[in-house]
Amino acid sequence: MNNDVNLPGVISMRSSKRFNKAGVTAILAVAVLALAVLTAGCVDTGTPSETTGTISVAGSTTVLPVAQTVAEVYMNNHADADIQISGGGSGVGVTTISSGTADIGMLSRDLKSSEKEGHNFKEYIIGHDGIAIIAHPSNSVPALTLAQVKDIYQGRITNWKEVGGADRQIVLVGRDSASGTREFFTEFVLQNEDAAKTMQELNSNGAVQQSVAQTPGAIGYVSLEYVDSTVKAFVIDGVTPSVATVIDGTYTINRPLLMITNGEPTGLAKSYLDFILSAEGQKILSDNGFVPVA
Repeated sequence: MNNDVNLPGVISMRSSKRFNKAGVTAILAVAVLALAVLTAGCVDTGTPSETTGTISVAGSTTVLPVAQTVAEVYMNNHADADIQISGGGSGVGVTTISSGTADIGMLSRDLKSSEKEGHNFKEYIIGHDGIAIIAHPSNSVPALTLAQVKDIYQGRITNWKEVGGADRQIVLVGRDSASGTREFFTEFVLQNEDAAKTMQELNSNGAVQQSVAQTPGAIGYVSLEYVDSTVKAFVIDGVTPSVATVIDGTYTINRPLLMITNGEPTGLAKSYLDFILSAEGQKILSDNGFVPVA
């Protein structure tokens, strides 16, 4: 006996099953078609994402710590980004961009006219920095003039007693020839004259700070970021070095912090530079003891 009774307006159990199977099949077919359309609209055109890939950033050891901190924050927010930071000095920042071995160069000074020749460098001022003249914490001299600092570094003043301090030989500590900090110091403080040959040449701000902190007779120069309880910073021409005095211009030993690219930056390099110049990036720079530009 056929139990599949078809009453008017009623769908039998078997008919219902056949309907459900057909309906599900139809829905799946539509879904597959829709997915195919969406996929076709998302075909990779070959343009790299601005937040993925690998870039290298090289140069100034002054800029290096904040560049590294910004890179770490950026990579935490963009898992597919790989930003590699290395030092070597501002000179390295220029040569690596010139040779194409880095994507972004870091400088703690202005670019020279001779460095710009033959290149299409794009310059980005990411902040400003003061240069502090430092000594061992036991040094009793509270302040110096720029003229005295120049005389000390050129060997005309050789004992701390000549500027009101203890009878102790002055030990000159400075930076190596690749350093942007040294180039700025030579230009601004020494007025483009050479330092005494007795000056120790160290390759980073941290090395200068450590040497001065361990040597009672030493004098050195470092980025404001490296002034802490292990050293003392001299008042220069009546002004204490600080972020505030760099901002208002009363502390005159200050310079720009640059990042440079060869031509217009694209992809991850552009995105990283945009982040440094954003409100969040500038706050990181400020938290590291530098003067933001925004």
